[in-house]
Amino acid sequence: MIEDLNSRYGLTPVHSEVVEACKIVKPCHALDMGCSNGRNALYLSQLGFNVTAIDTNAGAIDMLQSISLEQNMNNIKPQVYDINNASLSEDYGFISCTVTLMFIDPSRVDDVIADIQKRTLSGGYNLIVCAMSTEEHPCPVRFPFTLKTGQLREAYDGWEFIKYNEDVGTMHNGAKLQFATMLARKPD
Repeated sequence: MIEDLNSRYGLTPVHSEVVEACKIVKPCHALDMGCSNGRNALYLSQLGFNVTAIDTNAGAIDMLQSISLEQNMNNIKPQVYDINNASLSEDYGFISCTVTLMFIDPSRVDDVIADIQKRTLSGGYNLIVCAMSTEEHPCPVRFPFTLKTGQLREAYDGWEFIKYNEDVGTMHNGAKLQFATMLARKPD
């Protein structure tokens, strides 16, 4: 049974798309990009994934390290890493990047996505959720980066889309905005 470690440690709930993806993606070597304090990494760990959790915030990584030690979770590897580098050094069966891309340097997005794709094993999955700004739904939050209509779909041309939409949603702070949500499988 999965314990609600997030509420115990005062973290926001696991992202709903991570929960949904785990109904399809089987435990494997996973990467949680922009993990913050580890809300998704803790969940993946409890499901049996071996999780590398990366974020630029050293304080958040320290907190996740403390939680994983306290919980005897030896299948989480928290690391300080700047996603803008686009130079991942390991391959993964599942890469989760939820509400993270909008905080990176816009000039690095294509390189970051290319690096994610390169570091995904054949038959592996990428989950991306990112804010959008469109004519119909201009983004009300001043993120450094937002996706345009169809931009994420085009970046994953040739992958199998398990899920893809560009729907209006609500962030955990209540802000309503349009998101691109994608779960895609890399061809074998």
